Amino acid sequence: MLLARAFAFLLALGVAGGAAAQATDFPSRPIKMIVPYPPGGQGDILGRIVGKKMSEFLGQQILIDNRGGAGGIVGVDAGAKSPPDGYTLVMGGSSTLTLAPALNPALPYDPLRDLKPVSNVAIVTAALAVNPNLPARTVRELIELARSKKGALTYGAGHGSVSNVAMEVFKSMAGVDILHVPYKGFAPALTDLLAGQIDMTVGDYSAMASYAKTGKLRILATTSAKRSAASAQYPTIAEAGVEGYAVDFWFGFVVPAGTPADIVARLNSATVKTLNAPDVRQVFDERGYMATGGTPEQFGATIKAEIEKCARIVKGANIKLQ
Repeated sequence: MLLARAFAFLLALGVAGGAAAQATDFPSRPIKMIVPYPPGGQGDILGRIVGKKMSEFLGQQILIDNRGGAGGIVGVDAGAKSPPDGYTLVMGGSSTLTLAPALNPALPYDPLRDLKPVSNVAIVTAALAVNPNLPARTVRELIELARSKKGALTYGAGHGSVSNVAMEVFKSMAGVDILHVPYKGFAPALTDLLAGQIDMTVGDYSAMASYAKTGKLRILATTSAKRSAASAQYPTIAEAGVEGYAVDFWFGFVVPAGTPADIVARLNSATVKTLNAPDVRQVFDERGYMATGGTPEQFGATIKAEIEKCARIVKGANIKLQ
């Protein structure tokens, strides 16, 4: 009996030691990064920039796995259901981690229960832009125009998207009535803005900057709390007259719940080192990305606070899935 107990104890030590060794050796093979969007979008571009540099710090290749569908929900759900071994990294964001829970009671994953935060990665500069034929050259002029034409002006945005929420917050804080024209995403809304089919939209600054230079649209302000290096010539919406306004379009890394803490720490360290690398910073500045980083605990607190904030916004603006 005593011999059997001793054997069981030694076996347990061996299993524990093996798990520790596995974590210490991490990563011993390539890591898959699920980007829940099609190639070419903000999340995809950001994931490829960061993933390439992270590979250098981790000593293993990071393979991009684009899993678009349902506004990013399909990819994040696949990540949440992956083995919790650190070899599946998910590019989550403000839409999939904090807005989706507020909009979709039947969401197949719970960001707080099924996923573990690794690190915030970046805030992507978004801008409020209008068709150049609209007689508004500043945010204040846009507000005055909207008040004089109650309900006549239009904005385009994907229904339930961060762009949709950003405009609804703007309408509420500015006290204006602007009609929402739903789109399947930012790209078709931008196309119709350039064609004069809608009056304004909110979306990726880097996608609109070249059109602003040629006069095909007019950027009035950016949505974040502070200016990025790429968009420094434009005020924030808060600076332009809507005091306290701030809606961030952000992305960050999460892994399946149950991933060992030391592996999460290893991924976090590689992410933070990547975000501090001069060559990555240069690309971020050029594209209007603001590196964030931070600890897993800080990112977890951000996700929790943003879920609560989005729930209030969605309820107050009566935004529903269509």
